[in-house]
Amino acid sequence: MKSEKFLKTQKILRLATIDCTGVPHIVPVWYMYWNDKFYVGTNTRTRKAKNIRKNPKVSFCVDIGIRSPDIIGVMGTGRAKLILKKELVEKLAKKILLRYFKSMKNKSAQQLFDQTDCIIQITPRKVTEWKY
Repeated sequence: MKSEKFLKTQKILRLATIDCTGVPHIVPVWYMYWNDKFYVGTNTRTRKAKNIRKNPKVSFCVDIGIRSPDIIGVMGTGRAKLILKKELVEKLAKKILLRYFKSMKNKSAQQLFDQTDCIIQITPRKVTEWKY
């Protein structure tokens, strides 16, 4: 993806999932972009995780800027799956959290880590990029 550098520097991804009645659910999430996939730490009790269990189709958007020349974005659709293997969840959760905290010794980082019992892996299928 041309926007790999952009995706690796940004901090918020808006993730849209679909509930069992077909209603979209959109949330801002922290993420990591690696090997052409997005990774999001969460808990299996969250609405987004429950929705993905029933329907793996998702949409996403990462964007910045309200004035030219710094209007940049990436949005797309893809398929998501929940990674539940404890060792892999812990490894990925730490990598994601260290994008936002200087250390895992931070109290908030540790609380979030303790609450993370799954990782959402998003494989993009159709992607649109823009830059103005």
